[in-house]
Amino acid sequence: MASPAFAVSAAGLARPSAPRSGGPERRGRGVELQSPSLLFGRNKGTRSPRAVGVGGSGWRVVMRAGGPSGEVMIPDGGSGGTPPSIDGPVQFDSDDLKVPFIDDETSLQDGGEDTIWSSETNQVTEEIDAEGTSRMDKESSTGEKLRILPPPGNGQQIYEIDPTLRDFKYHLEYRYSLYRRIRSDIDEHKGGMDVFSRGYEKFGFVRSAEGITYREWAPGADSAALVGDFNNWDPNADHMSKNDLGIWEIFLPNNADGSPPIPHGSRVRMGTPSGTKDSIPAWIKYSVQTPGDIPYNGIYYDPPEEEKYVFKHPQPKRPKSLRIYETHVGMSSPEPKINTYANFRDEVLPRIKRLGYNAVQIMAIQEHSYYGSFGYHVTNFFAPSSRFGSPEDLKSLIDRAHELGLVVLMDVVHSHASNNTLDGLNGFDGTDTHYFHGGSRGHHWMWDSRVFNYGNKEVIRFLLSNARWWLEEYKFDGFRFDGATSMMYTHHGLQVTFTGSYHEYFGFATDVDAVVYLMLVNDLIHGFYPEAVTIGEDVSGMPTFALPVQVGGVGFDYRLHMAVADKWIELLKGNDEAWEMGNIVHTLTNRRWLEKCVTYAESHDQALVGDKTIAFWLMDKDMYDFMALNGPSTPNIDRGIALHKMIRLITMGLGGEGYLNFMGNEFGHPEWIDFPRGPQVLPTGKFIPGNNNSYDKCRRRFDLGDAEFLRYHGMQQFDQAMQHLEEKYGFMTSDHQYVSRKHEEDKVIVFEKGDLVFVFNFHWSNSYFDYRVGCLKPGKYKVVLDSDAGLFGGFGRIHHTAEHFTSDCQHDNRPHSFSVYTPSRTCVVYAPMN
Repeated sequence: MASPAFAVSAAGLARPSAPRSGGPERRGRGVELQSPSLLFGRNKGTRSPRAVGVGGSGWRVVMRAGGPSGEVMIPDGGSGGTPPSIDGPVQFDSDDLKVPFIDDETSLQDGGEDTIWSSETNQVTEEIDAEGTSRMDKESSTGEKLRILPPPGNGQQIYEIDPTLRDFKYHLEYRYSLYRRIRSDIDEHKGGMDVFSRGYEKFGFVRSAEGITYREWAPGADSAALVGDFNNWDPNADHMSKNDLGIWEIFLPNNADGSPPIPHGSRVRMGTPSGTKDSIPAWIKYSVQTPGDIPYNGIYYDPPEEEKYVFKHPQPKRPKSLRIYETHVGMSSPEPKINTYANFRDEVLPRIKRLGYNAVQIMAIQEHSYYGSFGYHVTNFFAPSSRFGSPEDLKSLIDRAHELGLVVLMDVVHSHASNNTLDGLNGFDGTDTHYFHGGSRGHHWMWDSRVFNYGNKEVIRFLLSNARWWLEEYKFDGFRFDGATSMMYTHHGLQVTFTGSYHEYFGFATDVDAVVYLMLVNDLIHGFYPEAVTIGEDVSGMPTFALPVQVGGVGFDYRLHMAVADKWIELLKGNDEAWEMGNIVHTLTNRRWLEKCVTYAESHDQALVGDKTIAFWLMDKDMYDFMALNGPSTPNIDRGIALHKMIRLITMGLGGEGYLNFMGNEFGHPEWIDFPRGPQVLPTGKFIPGNNNSYDKCRRRFDLGDAEFLRYHGMQQFDQAMQHLEEKYGFMTSDHQYVSRKHEEDKVIVFEKGDLVFVFNFHWSNSYFDYRVGCLKPGKYKVVLDSDAGLFGGFGRIHHTAEHFTSDCQHDNRPHSFSVYTPSRTCVVYAPMN
């Protein structure tokens, strides 16, 4: 995640702020794992925006809060009385409230922001029936068979997986007890996780046969009214009522002719406690920017049945090896424009399938009013971005992907929220808190955004429901959770260096509430959607991050292996003659045992303005003049194309159980990504010129990779062959991995992955004849992938028809070996012929 952030001026309008590219998840170095027992290798080797017709049928909601700020009830248990967001009493043992490196008295018993899941702050209760289900929760589940999550485990297996964790058992036991306590409270007092995580069925605008009910949680407001054209925007005509939990509600009956009181496509906005601003409802399902308006408008979205998209194709099973094509719908056109869901469906998805990827990860789905934020400053969490088309268009896109056998992952943002007040959650109920922490803790100083209070029950409901909404309504197959490092630490991973010491993970700076939320959302996803995939973006190297919740982990299926991309940039800044083979292998294989990784040589972060793609690091300005096959090449071009292929294959071969590529980088997309923008002044006072709001560099030139007369085409062909090789042999998830050679003088790396033998010669000039490589299995080997093939822009120095017979001669601690010719700057993969 790397994007310009934006702040809110006194008028509440968005203004650009500091670029997000310095955030921890994209610029921080990977952590060196200290314990050898944690290393991976168990072997000893190493659509365009649609203007919705609104006419005079717009509606808005006005909420008013009176009285001094000290009397406003805020969700973190601040001044003015008991927070109204706890549904029922929860009993604790006193020992459960102990966290290592945290002062129990000041941090856990003061009713402060650390957690509101506390018996001391839980005085306001919801009406609970004899079955332990609240009235509101029971309402949403009537007539449906509830799904039940498996009970929590004991969380003890992590100490067997990683004995070092025993020294931090106090912290981890507290973490797991808090998780179990919240699970128990949800089960006993909220109707269970199935009901609790479907908040979208009772909050926001809920249609029934009799009319529309509108509900919002806004504890800081002391009055509220629904206004619109139907009552000439009179805030005194239709007052909403508030219960003890701070939930406001009003019911609008159908019109006399049976039509709904709010027509589909009508604008809806929520007013302010003081009457100075309008806000989009927190649970809005669609929002658009009307031409001429700056803030977005919420749209009441309830199309007729004949206009609703009906899914036709089943969701594919989770692939054993994930090969992810990272995308952004808006910039996915070769033309300088904002692309649409429909064009992406028809043009980009078939390309992804043809290239051999089995998963597509889509960024910037959640609505964000500032395009240049890359989708990371979310304003409307339940609304798909209207820049690209309608919700039905997005559903059609996902259904088409499923038809092609592609898993669809959403880049979800739960790590923070937009600072916007006019069209975001910020200041929604007139307080500085509400969904967020108060004070400085609730403001992300680098990203200029708001930080969620993950210890608040209604925040947990909101975010869990958000995850489920995208899985249920849109049939996404999983998520990449952005910014997990920022969530898990109060310092957000900024201005700190993670050395791998476990004290850095389980100390005072750890936001246990946030970690427990991640456990809960993974529990929800995997419990109700067993085929769904979750990937977490964490640069810190948090132990247990990608272990199941049942055994005591945070619960992600994969973690992003972020150190790899940083290592390649570090190396590319120097001369490849100085590259150390052992250093490369160590970075690629330095992973926690049993925690799967998605690796990548580069992602969208490296493609942004201010950074460089690998291709641009390697070839720089020569890419502008020497990429035509009918023209001359240069040493930079030859070197760059060769190393580009080698870097990508060795990253896939050794770096993890999944692989990711940002669209266009497979063929060495030239230049960088630069969103259309005007001039801006950062909070530091630094002036940054704009680009005249140009879309010229906010697109993907797929035509370059398809042009057979350009060298880009060979690079694309190699990436395609690489994906299909993995599809055939499944080497990324093979249990067998052995690095038999890391020769610093020869600059050669040899390793086995599954049945395949990979030979990399990074030497800039030396080619080696009769070079012996070790292998596990005897027999006859053949070339199955050669980066030097003419098809891939190479020099064709390898004979692919040659057969390589093994001998019983042990070599590099392998029982068998065979001889090969390994040209300079090439990688070749050999497979047994049987």
